[in-house]
Amino acid sequence: MDSLQERYLVAERGNRVGVLLEIAAYQQLPDKLEELETLHAFDMAEASEDEAIPLEDAIAEIEAQRASSP
Repeated sequence: MDSLQERYLVAERGNRVGVLLEIAAYQQLPDKLEELETLHAFDMAEASEDEAIPLEDAIAEIEAQRASSP
């Protein structure tokens, strides 16, 4: 997917209205999007002023909240 050919669908007035992708490139999009979302979440967590807690503590806290919810 590193070398995409840019091919567009063009309306009568010359405006680009769509994109044509090779099937292989299209099939890679969900994985690439997931990677970007993960990186973004990591960057947001690092930039956050929130206190970092160990995973086990976070899981215990979430489970306690679920147990106390109706």
